[in-house]
Amino acid sequence: MQKLKNIWHSDLAWNFRNSPVAVVSALIVLVLALAVIFAPLIAPYNPFDPATLNLMNGFSKPMHPNEFTGEVFLLGTDDQGRDVFSTILYGMRISLMVGVLSVTFAMVLGIILGLLAGYVGGWTETIIMRVADVQLTFPSILVAMLIFGIVKGVTPVEYRDQMAIWVLILAIGLGEWVQFARVVRGATLVEKNREYVQAARLIGRSKWVIMIRHLLPNVLSPVLVIATISLALAIIAEATLSFLGVGAPPTQPSLGTLIRIGQGFLFSGEWWILLFPALTLLTLALSVNMLGDWLRDALNPKLR
Repeated sequence: MQKLKNIWHSDLAWNFRNSPVAVVSALIVLVLALAVIFAPLIAPYNPFDPATLNLMNGFSKPMHPNEFTGEVFLLGTDDQGRDVFSTILYGMRISLMVGVLSVTFAMVLGIILGLLAGYVGGWTETIIMRVADVQLTFPSILVAMLIFGIVKGVTPVEYRDQMAIWVLILAIGLGEWVQFARVVRGATLVEKNREYVQAARLIGRSKWVIMIRHLLPNVLSPVLVIATISLALAIIAEATLSFLGVGAPPTQPSLGTLIRIGQGFLFSGEWWILLFPALTLLTLALSVNMLGDWLRDALNPKLR
């Protein structure tokens, strides 16, 4: 209880309570996350169960009775009669899962390589940072597309749809690790000459123990900021890849896949198939990004 009180009265909590943008963004992210977690309970239909689909419900307008069945759908239906509201909830699950897991993978990989480059130095640092410099010359989305294509190409055909989500996570993670590695390396170069690191060396602590138990806790603040901002970028990257048809498979459509499907019907008058998934993606990415911007400013000692 005392720890909760200390957190509530901390400078970061005070800054959060007095930032309307941070509060609203956090509430939106929380609501969307809860909607994703409880999607099977909230969604009126399971849009990916063929047994529940009725083609006669296709192209139903939002809040209008279907001319054949008389059913009313909150956000309308697509060409297959799937409830758009339900598809958004289930599609957002894929988008958030890919975003969170790919950023987690990129963060772990970047922290390990950044600590090695900053603390060990020598050829280890040279190789890691030259690879990072080369990767920075290409847009991360192109790197992700390249990795996705290579990994999918070596995956047996019968497992491609099953492995597509995990390949997507791997591709986006390998495209985003550079920022984490560069920041952790810079912070490690500063911290490794501090007295507590020298004391750990004197008592015979190994390099891995020093990096994990002593250096890591002191370089995490900027990493958390980058992770929050990278989450929004990862969600957009997943949507972009799925929109281009090289991301989530049709059997597990994400928000990007739903936008791609809706784009094909935009000019024929079925605007809701595209509009609502696009607004959901925009709201999710913008809220996470605004939360990351606030966290960056709140943890910046120059702005305190």
